Amino acid sequence: MSRENVQQYFEHLGLSERIKVLDQSSATVADAAAALGCEPEHIPKTLSLLIDEQPILVVMAGDAKIDNHKYKETFHKRAEMIHRQEVEAYIGHAPGGVCPFAVKANVLTYLDVSLKRFDTIFPAAGDSHSAVKLSLKELEACAKAEKWVDVCKNWA
Repeated sequence: MSRENVQQYFEHLGLSERIKVLDQSSATVADAAAALGCEPEHIPKTLSLLIDEQPILVVMAGDAKIDNHKYKETFHKRAEMIHRQEVEAYIGHAPGGVCPFAVKANVLTYLDVSLKRFDTIFPAAGDSHSAVKLSLKELEACAKAEKWVDVCKNWA
């Protein structure tokens, strides 16, 4: 159901032809990069986190990792991942297909500056066998992001 929701979302935006349904798994950065024939850093990771009871997504480059100090400075809380078995209930997408599109209404999305070095990226499209090709400007608009943040390390 999740990929169908993303498909409908992109149809509404006139970008549904950008979604790629893959024969291979795209559940991890490495899998998606292999399936799409691109570098892993061009595959955004979308982390599902909680701030108190507020679900948030942080979308970052495939080669980036959360920097706990930067995260706490930005959000004033420690990074708390949503438990794998609860991700779909909070976000609307299951692990392996979490993306910042067609999420539940209360989910806040943040984009990490680690993505700003790319012209084109391939985030997930709602399940573990899909991706969508977007420019950075398209990602920013389609994700309806709250703002850009600097909460990652190991990418510069």
